Amino acid sequence: MNGVAVTPASAGWTYSGLTVVTLAPGESHTLATGSSETLVFPLSGGCVVTTEATTFEVAGRSSVFEAPTDFVYVPRDATAEVVSEAGAKLAFPSAVCERRLPARYVPAADTQVELRGAGTCSRQVNNFATPAVFEADRLIACEVLTPGGNWSSYPPHKHDEVRDGECELEEIYYFEVAGDGMAYQRVYGTPERPIDILEEVRTGDVVLIPHGWHGPSMATPGYDLYYLNVMAGPGATREWLISDDPDHGWIRETWEHEPVDPRLPFYR
Repeated sequence: MNGVAVTPASAGWTYSGLTVVTLAPGESHTLATGSSETLVFPLSGGCVVTTEATTFEVAGRSSVFEAPTDFVYVPRDATAEVVSEAGAKLAFPSAVCERRLPARYVPAADTQVELRGAGTCSRQVNNFATPAVFEADRLIACEVLTPGGNWSSYPPHKHDEVRDGECELEEIYYFEVAGDGMAYQRVYGTPERPIDILEEVRTGDVVLIPHGWHGPSMATPGYDLYYLNVMAGPGATREWLISDDPDHGWIRETWEHEPVDPRLPFYR
């Protein structure tokens, strides 16, 4: 049933977590959040979530490439029963937190769909749990869709939790690739904090980013790429700061007069 199980302990860090569970028709899953605020977030299919004496019906979607999804926020120190009559693949992004906020349902219409970049760097970002659109204590999450042959998470960048760059968000990338294809993810650090990752990724794969520059995420020609980003960190203020690698930030200027890829948005 479990396809992905990233906890702070298994990742070797403090805050960010992600579990992905596939439920057969009629199957249920019991979620105990412990010290982490957690989302019940459909990748495909729908479900019914019962928590805090309230039942939420989540319509979900047929796939990550078809539409945004509604979801449920479950607070820390809570239990939720999740049932799917037709079957579903569900993500549970989480973050160790301090405040206990109310459980709530968020409709798909609340997702802000943003197009970034242009030309071969065009991509779509679904801001469903970023600081500007969603209240949480520490959790930050979004999903990115990249047409086949394009590059996203580019220029390479990092998310600083404090502005001097010494303490970065712990980030999880969860991937799905259309058509049973493949994609690639790059992560690299500095001489003082070395990290060197170049991974081929397929549906169900995860890349962990404890620190360092990440990008590009490379969608191979013919295969659209999806990834779910889950982030959290120690900062007193929940911020999604983005810092380009200064060696590559100039790349943004090259697409100033290029059109956005006509294949976007994915959801028309």
